[in-house]
Amino acid sequence: MKKLFILSIFSLLIIAITTSCARKGSPTGGPKDSIAPVMVTATPEHEAINFNSKKIKLQFDEYVKFKDLNKQLIVSPPLKHQSDITPVGTASKKITIKINDTLKENTTYSFNFGNSIVDNNEGNPLGSFKYVFSTGSYVDSLEIYGLVKDSYERVFDTEISVLLFEVTEDYNDSIIYKEKPSYMTNTLDSIVFDITNIKEGTYQLVALKDYNNNYQFDPRDDKIAFSENYINIPTDSFFTLNLFKEAPAFKLKRPLEKRVGKIIFGYEGERKGLDIKLLTETPENFKSFIAKEKDKDTLNFWFTPFEADSLQFLVRKDTLEKKYTVKLRTKKLDSLDISAPINGSLHPKDTFYLESNFPFASVDPENIYVTDQDTLAVTFQPSFNKEKSKLYIDFERIRNGSYQIDILPNAFQSFHGKTNDTLQYILKTQDIEAFAILELNIKNPNNKNLIVELLSGKDDFVVEKRITSKSENYEFADLKPATYLVRIIFDDNKNKIWDTGNFLNKIQPEKVYYFETELKLKANWTVNETIDIESIP
Repeated sequence: MKKLFILSIFSLLIIAITTSCARKGSPTGGPKDSIAPVMVTATPEHEAINFNSKKIKLQFDEYVKFKDLNKQLIVSPPLKHQSDITPVGTASKKITIKINDTLKENTTYSFNFGNSIVDNNEGNPLGSFKYVFSTGSYVDSLEIYGLVKDSYERVFDTEISVLLFEVTEDYNDSIIYKEKPSYMTNTLDSIVFDITNIKEGTYQLVALKDYNNNYQFDPRDDKIAFSENYINIPTDSFFTLNLFKEAPAFKLKRPLEKRVGKIIFGYEGERKGLDIKLLTETPENFKSFIAKEKDKDTLNFWFTPFEADSLQFLVRKDTLEKKYTVKLRTKKLDSLDISAPINGSLHPKDTFYLESNFPFASVDPENIYVTDQDTLAVTFQPSFNKEKSKLYIDFERIRNGSYQIDILPNAFQSFHGKTNDTLQYILKTQDIEAFAILELNIKNPNNKNLIVELLSGKDDFVVEKRITSKSENYEFADLKPATYLVRIIFDDNKNKIWDTGNFLNKIQPEKVYYFETELKLKANWTVNETIDIESIP
């Protein structure tokens, strides 16, 4: 018996040693934990009624920690003072919420943690977790759903605040600028929203890209979307909100001298009706010219320099009337800088042009020569654009041709009397087979005013057609081989541009639709597509 016992002990030691030797390296630890943590108790309990506590304790079945709590946590209705939520920066099985506000009577509150509570080891989130309580005798349980999309861009914003303002006898539209909402949620990393635990009533529904995180509309910074009418809850409606940036109110910036002979007037908003008048006495040969700066909200006041320490202007627009004095400090006149954005390949729809850092004043066609590949003269027509920043040289050309443009000295003169040196450009045109054709059949039975745009690359504008007829085939020819998108603007006010909205005036932005199919065009291809306007949601 004793021998058997010793043998058994020896066998166990061999097994232990063998097992130990087989476990060299890191232990596997078993299967990866993929189970989210679970709340086991809440004090006061979840969905408690007649709530009057200042502290909430939430107990979990494992150690948890916070991830992006400040970004994910939404308290609805919003509290004036932020609650203290612990622990921060460490793991625990218990979360404590200390409320630092006086709660409203007969109100249901929701602490929506989103996906911010995760387990300590693997980071598994307790998805869409929220704690709800009511200071009244019952918990409000109504809710609404919807999505928020951009009214113009194809790429949607995320982290949109969606707000409900209760419409009572004290409600007016200015409330959204200065008060917090009755209920709120956030789309987080999606465009879908739902607001829960709402009481029955009438509400204004608003969405904000809330850059200041104050749950109030700041028109200078925020984008906004709103329901056209007040909504009555309960409702089965699914709401789609179109986010837009309001056009800013007109504001003129102080004018500044940019260079000799150039004063810039920066502005915000709509400049229509803006009048700029020079009050300073000028010599007889004085000339001036006002032109908009390309791609900027800036007007350039060009003038022929003369001896003066400053210039005084009177600016008028609507009720605005103000005088400005601009000190003249720059003395050196910049040299003339000429560039040719089109150089090499000339697209059939393009016109060759020169661009200048000073406005053009005159052109002498006798000093410009256009010749083809056989050195034969080609007839051309020079012209300036409205701002006189471009000199177009338009000439007849054939497919698969070669052309040379020679510009002799003094062919043109700038507004400040500067003239050009010798310039030469070689241009080639491609054969028709190098391009593609898109044929769109637009079914428009109600004769809606449409702007149909083609976009390429990163939604870069290529070309547009304006449409008012019922049904017609529209051809987009000479398209470079690429992938294109079709954007349709419903130009309701017929002003030939897309118009944004305005909350106070209850104006929604004009509708924009992106055709769901990307159009891949290859050289010498013709692609046909049909778009039924009445089927667009």
